[in-house]
Amino acid sequence: PKIDGTDFYMFRSYEPGRDGFVTMIANYQPIQAPYGGPNYFTMDPNAIYEIHVDNDGDAIEDLTFQFKFDNNLVNKGNGIELNIGGKNVAIPLRQAGQITANDREGALNEIENYNVSVIRGDRRSGNGQPLTAPGGGRNFKKPLDNVGTKTIPNYNAYANRFIYDNVTIPGCNGKARVFAGQRAEAFAVNLGPIFDLVNLIPLQGADSAEYPQYNVPDYAYKGVGIQQDRANDDLIGKANVTSLAIEVPISCLTDGDDSVIGAWTTSSLPQASLEDPSPTYEQDAKFGGAWVQQSRLSAPLVNEVVIGLRDKNLFNAAEPTQDAALATYVTNPTLPTLVDILFRDALGASGNIAPSNYPRNDLVAAFLTGFPGFNQPAKVTPSEMMRLNTAVPPTPLAQQNVFGVVAEDLAGFPNGRRPVDDTVDIALRVVMGALCYPVPLGAELGVKGATEDSASDNVNLGLCKPSDAPVGNLPFTDGAPIKPSELPAAFPYLNAPLPGAQG
Repeated sequence: PKIDGTDFYMFRSYEPGRDGFVTMIANYQPIQAPYGGPNYFTMDPNAIYEIHVDNDGDAIEDLTFQFKFDNNLVNKGNGIELNIGGKNVAIPLRQAGQITANDREGALNEIENYNVSVIRGDRRSGNGQPLTAPGGGRNFKKPLDNVGTKTIPNYNAYANRFIYDNVTIPGCNGKARVFAGQRAEAFAVNLGPIFDLVNLIPLQGADSAEYPQYNVPDYAYKGVGIQQDRANDDLIGKANVTSLAIEVPISCLTDGDDSVIGAWTTSSLPQASLEDPSPTYEQDAKFGGAWVQQSRLSAPLVNEVVIGLRDKNLFNAAEPTQDAALATYVTNPTLPTLVDILFRDALGASGNIAPSNYPRNDLVAAFLTGFPGFNQPAKVTPSEMMRLNTAVPPTPLAQQNVFGVVAEDLAGFPNGRRPVDDTVDIALRVVMGALCYPVPLGAELGVKGATEDSASDNVNLGLCKPSDAPVGNLPFTDGAPIKPSELPAAFPYLNAPLPGAQG
C-alpha cells in the first residue's frame, strides 16, 4: 500500500492570484482508516515517488519531480525514552504529547523528512538537481498524520506550517510550492457496489436539489435510477490518503509554443531485496539494483476497469512508449459489454447496448491522444497519460462544473483533472458512448458559425455516430456526488485529513 498510487490531479491553479501555475497532486496509500494507529501511514523510505511530465508529445518524460522520504527517530536514533525503574526505555508510540503549530516536533518520536529533485530528460540517466526551500535547505518535513484532536488540536494550523512557499526549481524562472502529507480523500465513488457487479441501477434517477449539477431533467431515467446521495460515497468522509503536491510555474513545464503537457505518476523500488533476520529500525532489509517501477497512474479508472486482469502488472510496469502493446483494451474495451450483460434487460433494451464503433476512436482520444484542437499535443504519440492545455484559464472553484469539459467547463476533466471533477460519472458516460452524440462545445472549439446558447453549439466531434452507441445519451452515474463547496480553493486543494479520534 505504501507505493500504491491512488489518484492524480493536474490543473491550472485556481487559487486567486495563482493562475500562472499548474498544480499536480499524486496520491498514494489508499483507504487510510483515520484511526489506523499506532504506526499510521509513513511513506516508504526505500522507494521513490515520481511525477513525470511530457511537454512535446513523444510519450517520453522531459521533466520528472522525484520525491524521496527518510524517517528518523529523535534522540540520536534512540527515540523518546522514559526512565522506568532506573532504566531508559523507548516508548512504543510516534508521539509522547500534544503537537501544535508552534511546537511541531517537541513531542514527536519520529521525524519524516523528504527531498524533491527535478530530473531533466530520462528519469534515470538525466540530470537531477534538488529543489531548495528559502535559505537553501534541501530537506522538507512531512506532518504527522491526523492521530486525533487530543494529539493535534488544530490540524489545519499545524499542517499549514509544512507548506513550503518560494521553493527554487533549478533551471526554472519562478518559484514553486511543495507539500507532502495526509489529506482527506476527495475521490467520490460508490466503491463497494460498483465492484459487486455494479450492484445498482447506474443511471441518474429522481432529481435532488442538493446536487444541481447532476440534475438535468431530461436525464432522469424513468424514476428507476440511483439518486445522488452522499451516503453512496464509500471514500469521502470515511478515509484519508497521502498527497504529494507541487505547484509549478506554467513556463517551467511547457516547451516552445505548444501549451499542452502530459503527465503521469509512478513509484519504484530497487530490483533486489534481502530480508534481514535481525532487523533494526534503520534496516529491516537490504536493497540494491536498478529502480523497478511498481505503480503507474494518470487518468482515473484505467487500471481498474480498462486494463485486463492478466495485464495489470504489465501496465503498472510499462512506460507510455510501450502502450501500443496494451492499446486493444482501449480500442476494444470490455467494460461496455459487461454493462450490457448486467443491464440490457434492466434497461428494457431489445439488443446490445454496448457501443459498436470499433476501434473506439472516441476512447482513443479520451485516453491516449487528447482531443484535436484542444488538449492534443501538436505532435502526439498515442499513450495513456493525463493531458492539460495550460492555455485554458482556470475556473474559480465556486463556478466549477463536476462534469468538466462536456459541461462547457473547459478547465476540467479530461483537460487535466481537478478534485471536484466527478470522473466516475464522466468515464462511465464516455465509455458507454457519450462522445458519439453532439456535445455543446462548438463555440469553445472554434467551430465555424457556432455560438453559445444556440443549437449551433451542439457539434459532433466526428469520432463516432449516435447510431453507434444505443445508450450513449443516457446519464450513467454511480450516485456518489461531490460539489465545489466541499473543497478548499487554496493549495494543496484537498481538505485536512479526518482525525483518528475526537473529544
